[in-house]
Amino acid sequence: MKKYTFTEKKDTRSGFGAGMQQLGQQNPDVVALCADLVGSLKLDAFIKENPERFIQCGISEANMIGVSAGLTIGGKIPYATTFANFATGRVYDQIRQSVAYSNKNVKICASHAGLTLGEDGATHQILEDLGMMKMLPGMTVINPCDFNQTKAATIAIAEHDGPVYLRFGRPVVPIFTDPDQKFEIGKAWMVSEGTDVSIFATGHLVWEAIQAGEQLEAEGISAEIINIHTIKPLDEEAIIQSVGKTGCAVSAEEHNRLGGLGDSIAQVLIKNKLVPQEYVAVDDSFGESGSPAQLMEKYGLTAEDIVAAAKRAISRK
Repeated sequence: MKKYTFTEKKDTRSGFGAGMQQLGQQNPDVVALCADLVGSLKLDAFIKENPERFIQCGISEANMIGVSAGLTIGGKIPYATTFANFATGRVYDQIRQSVAYSNKNVKICASHAGLTLGEDGATHQILEDLGMMKMLPGMTVINPCDFNQTKAATIAIAEHDGPVYLRFGRPVVPIFTDPDQKFEIGKAWMVSEGTDVSIFATGHLVWEAIQAGEQLEAEGISAEIINIHTIKPLDEEAIIQSVGKTGCAVSAEEHNRLGGLGDSIAQVLIKNKLVPQEYVAVDDSFGESGSPAQLMEKYGLTAEDIVAAAKRAISRK
């Protein structure tokens, strides 16, 4: 198994902030909007350098989506930012009607996604957002795994013509991807090749999958680990090729088991290559208050849970 190490941990939302600062310097059409959460979205550097290209919408997320849609008519590239719960669940109708239906070039950038929002609890820990957004026709859905990949994705989506949902988070996680990487929308990243089980992970669960792969290797099991950073469009070819070699699959995500990455992978397998699949995800429940580590363990999203799922999948071959 390919080995990955890290020297630093950072939150993925800071990767978004770094990407926005770079975009502010190189693309004059990029405009940032926020719903009263500038500090949480790490927009301070962008605003300091480009005050004329920032709109503070206040606690009025639906209006922010409408303003963003209007800005695209004038050729601007709006990045509408807030917490994932407010960016999707609170304003789904506005996104559907004003952005997706009319194919507006709006980038919806959502922080504090999933369980690892932590102590704020279930009302803020949205676990349905990937499913909600991937069901919208024409919506690109991206969930990067670390600081560097989030920065690269933030920059890359400015060149993509069409609506995008970019999801990232609050906790600090290892930085293990290339700082100079080229982010390709819709192209899965082979983390480590293997022969016994395919582990398809997204977001914070990619590092957990790497740790799981090392544990499995110690037991003589060869895991192929693939980072599915783009939920939609999904890299179906990468999935089919991988399970064709390993004969079974595990999906790992910080999201509800229903409607997320696992279900998208299952659709690919049903149509192309029927193999056993196991889910590592929140099992159709809301979250609760607690530290990120406590919640990851309680809701079954750790490396150990991925190891157990991999063994179950292998046993079903």
